[in-house]
Amino acid sequence: MRALQIESVRRAPVMGELSMPSPGPGEVLVRISACGLNFADLLMIDGRYQDMPKPPFTLGMELAGVVEALGPGTEGPRPGSRVAVLAGHGGLAEYGAFPASRCLPIPDTMSFEEAAGFQIAYGTSHIALGRRAGLRPGETLLVLGAGGGVGLTAVEIGALIGATVIACARGRAKLEAATTCGAHHVIDSEAEDIREKVRALGGADVVFDAVGGDQFRAALRTTNPEGRILAIGFASGDVPQIPANHLLVKNVSVIGLYWGGYLTFAPEVLGDSLKTLLDWYAEGRLRPQVSHLLPFDRSVEALDLIRSRRATGKVVVSIPG
Repeated sequence: MRALQIESVRRAPVMGELSMPSPGPGEVLVRISACGLNFADLLMIDGRYQDMPKPPFTLGMELAGVVEALGPGTEGPRPGSRVAVLAGHGGLAEYGAFPASRCLPIPDTMSFEEAAGFQIAYGTSHIALGRRAGLRPGETLLVLGAGGGVGLTAVEIGALIGATVIACARGRAKLEAATTCGAHHVIDSEAEDIREKVRALGGADVVFDAVGGDQFRAALRTTNPEGRILAIGFASGDVPQIPANHLLVKNVSVIGLYWGGYLTFAPEVLGDSLKTLLDWYAEGRLRPQVSHLLPFDRSVEALDLIRSRRATGKVVVSIPG
């Protein structure tokens, strides 16, 4: 079978041929139909991800497909089941053997392309805004990096919760996408002063920050007393140093979120969150934004869409069966 592999860090991924995997105890063999890409895939290529697999490994943190076979002692999901899998890695391949516990049944109404990019983006925003920050109806939410795959889900979920959402992103196309997802106000980070615009709108009660750098520093100065800043990631490459005296004076909290970390200490939190999100999807309250769908042999190009920040919404690779 074909797979996109990292043979050593800081080197370009290579499409290669691997032996068909065989599922072990507690595992299932999945014929992969689609793989959702994430910024973390780029960090793995660069050797900078906090949960790095040892090279060589196959890229692709999350995927969707059909269960082909069960390993010894594995009770389900049964062969023929449509599942999304939070694999950690291994999704950019034609087949994969994964723990059955990482498989999530997907509704018949959900496409493989939607399912492949659903768990990390929506799960991150749901737990960040609901569990970690306690966003309440009527509060103001500022989303930095609002045009990306995770940022758009934060806009969408914030609006569903009943917050006033300010979306900050680069360029008109991304701001239009954020408006479609429910943003009430938009800020072009390339052309407008974030600090000035947010202050004019009354400040932010919660900040969802996947960017870091100067945007984090601007947002900190616009956060209202008892505000909460969610540190989701650092797409800018600049991890900000936080002046503790600013937090003290305004009673502001900075809250970290590593969504995948819940797998090790509270997996039930992820399970409950994803059940809620799939219920919302079934009710028509969520509309996943797959902005780029590329074929398997263009996987490197798909990754570059994220690296160059040209993607608006989720980037997904389609893998023919």
